[in-house]
Amino acid sequence: MGDPAFALDLNDDQKEIREWIHGFAADVIRPAAAEWDEREETPWPVIQEAAKIGLYSLDFYAQQFFDPTGLGIAMTMEELFWGDAGIALSIVGTGLAAIGVLANGTEEQIGTWVPQMYGDPDDVKVAAFCSSEPDAGSDVSAMRTRAVYDEAKDEWVLNGTKTWATNGGIANVHVVVAVVDPELGTKGHASFIVPPGTPGLSQGQKFKKHGIRASHTAEVVLEDVRLPGSCLLGGKEKMDERLARARERAKKGGERVKNAAMATFEASRPSVGAQAVGIARAAYEVALDYAKERVQFGRPIIDNQGVAFQLADMRTRIDAARLLVWRASWMAAAGKPFDAAEGSMSKLYAGETAKTVTAQAMQILGGNGFTREYPVERMHRDAAIYTIFEGTSEIQRLVIARQLSGVPIR
Repeated sequence: MGDPAFALDLNDDQKEIREWIHGFAADVIRPAAAEWDEREETPWPVIQEAAKIGLYSLDFYAQQFFDPTGLGIAMTMEELFWGDAGIALSIVGTGLAAIGVLANGTEEQIGTWVPQMYGDPDDVKVAAFCSSEPDAGSDVSAMRTRAVYDEAKDEWVLNGTKTWATNGGIANVHVVVAVVDPELGTKGHASFIVPPGTPGLSQGQKFKKHGIRASHTAEVVLEDVRLPGSCLLGGKEKMDERLARARERAKKGGERVKNAAMATFEASRPSVGAQAVGIARAAYEVALDYAKERVQFGRPIIDNQGVAFQLADMRTRIDAARLLVWRASWMAAAGKPFDAAEGSMSKLYAGETAKTVTAQAMQILGGNGFTREYPVERMHRDAAIYTIFEGTSEIQRLVIARQLSGVPIR
């Protein structure tokens, strides 16, 4: 069997799943959105509702993750984030940690830890992926969190502070990226599982955010956190081989190799683009309905070219962003290399689209768009993060430019 053909039509199963997710987003997520945005708390009751119907579960995300067309995750993200970005992020945030384990872990580690990230419908859990640090955001080479191997006990000892961690501190399982060989820069990083209840891990500052406020974001402090050797993702033998290869390359003048955190972000960028598409689509739909109903000077405001042309541009950008996301998602599933950094392209364009479209939606609603009586101001606040997290727009452009040129542009 060859690669699945790239298609723009969802199959019947995908359409059925999309309608099911859309129904949950419309009936459960949207009615709760304003309340949890105001409370700035993790919406545990909504996550539990998602778990009860199988929408928050390892089985569901694995099914979508391994969809041969690649569109399962993209479609899921768009529909959930159409509902509300903050609540949706609290539902899917665990997925980043799960991808970290799937990308770097052994089969035994995947089987042991990923189920514990989700819990069960009666006792839901979340997981956290911890990479960024106070002095190491876009610049992962500045990472300071250290993992030192205690050979006598076959244990790793972790010390450092992580920041901007979705579910940080409230997670059942934390996946932490740490430096094991400082001389190798980003090549000397590795990922570790921190099991539930491990002494030495604590939540630091919880951030009060501009948007996505129903999603918990906090610092994670690691003080002499001791982990069994089996908690190193991929195992020590594999890591030692990788570090040896990196040292050889360094001696020869250095060919770049992927590090654990970058592998996770690369795999997740199209899905983050799909989230942005969902937010943009939601704001566009509110603006379109409003423009048809709002009467000024004796006619609906959509009769004015100034409004109608904005809506035309909004819809065009949303569809273009979705196409880039679907292309990158299909390429990843088909095992095609991102020769032009197509994953970063999709995240860049979709993130910028969400920011632009939500701003245009506020403009079309006028004064109403600036109030919390209408959802577009919340959508605009939520969209702002999509040009910042999982690689800023500037970093995406850097990745794309380097890939296109073969030159280490700075």
